[in-house]
Amino acid sequence: MNARNFKEFLLELALLSRVQRGRVLEMLHAASVNKTVEVIEAIATARSSCPHCAGIALYRHGNSHGLQRYRCRGCGKTFNALTGTPLARLRQRPRWLDYLDCVLDATSVRKAADIVGIHRNTSFLWRHRFLTGLGNAPPKHLTGIAEADETFLLESEKGARHLNRPPRKRGGKAGKRGISGEQVCIVVARDRTGQTADFVTGKGPVTKRQLHRDLAPVLDQDVLLVTDGNAVYRYFALEAGITHEAVNLRAGIRTRGAVHVQNVNAYHGRFHQWLSRFNGVATRYLRNYLAWRQVLDAKKLDSSTALLKAAAGLFNR
Repeated sequence: MNARNFKEFLLELALLSRVQRGRVLEMLHAASVNKTVEVIEAIATARSSCPHCAGIALYRHGNSHGLQRYRCRGCGKTFNALTGTPLARLRQRPRWLDYLDCVLDATSVRKAADIVGIHRNTSFLWRHRFLTGLGNAPPKHLTGIAEADETFLLESEKGARHLNRPPRKRGGKAGKRGISGEQVCIVVARDRTGQTADFVTGKGPVTKRQLHRDLAPVLDQDVLLVTDGNAVYRYFALEAGITHEAVNLRAGIRTRGAVHVQNVNAYHGRFHQWLSRFNGVATRYLRNYLAWRQVLDAKKLDSSTALLKAAAGLFNR
C-alpha cells in the first residue's frame, strides 16, 4: 500500500463502528501472533538437536502455549524452539516484533514501553533478554589487518541496592587521575572488513593475560595486529606468534601507510556517542550494550524478524 492509499485508509477507520473496530483489532492481533510464531518455528526447524542432551533423535509431541513441542528419544525430555534460550518463558509474544523495532531504533526503556503497550519494568526485562541472546553470537574471526585498542568507562553500579563504594552523582568523575581501578576497560578489535570483536576485560589497564584469554582466540595466525604504543600488545604478540605493528600516537604519528588505528578509534567514538543517550549504563549490563552497538553498526540484522532469530540463537553466517 502506497502512502496515499494508507492515508485514505486511516481516514476511513474513523467511520468504523465500535464492533467493526474490534474486529480490525482482532485481525491485527492474529496477524502479529502468526508472524511471531512463524519466526519462532523457523528457529525450531534450524535447530536439529535437543537443548538438554544434544541428542538428534527428536519427534513432534503436541503443542503447548501456541508453539510446537518436541520430545527427545534419548533423554525423554520435551522442549520447544525457545527452550534453553534467553527468550524461554517470556510472555506476550505478539508484541515482541514491535519491541524489536524499538531496539533497532535504540529507543529508551520508557518510550519503548509506551509504543508497545507494556510496563516499563517489562520493557527493561525484554531489553536485556533480547540483548543477552545477541551477545551469544559466535565469536568473530579477524583476518588481514586488525586494529586493537582500549576504551574506558567509569564503573557504574546503577540500580544496585548496596554499593561497594560511596555514592556519586550521575555523570561524576573518578577520584583518581588517569586509568585506575575505578574504570572498566573495554578492548575493541576490528579488521578492515568491518568485523568487530569487543571484550570487557575488567577494571584498570588491560593485561597480557586478559589479551591471551579474550583477543587471541579471534585473531587469525597470519593477521597483522596494529595497536598504539601500549607495550602490553607487543609482549602479547610475541608470545602469541602474531605479527605486530605499533603507531606512536604520543609522538604525533597517527599513520604509516596502512598502519593506523583510526578505524577502531572511530568505532570507539560512535560507541560513546550512542551510549550517552542512556544516561549511564550499569557495568553488569555493559556486555549487552556492546552486542547491541555491534548489531546497529554492522547493519546486518536490519529487521525485527532477523533480530528475533539472532536473539534466540539463530545467526546468519
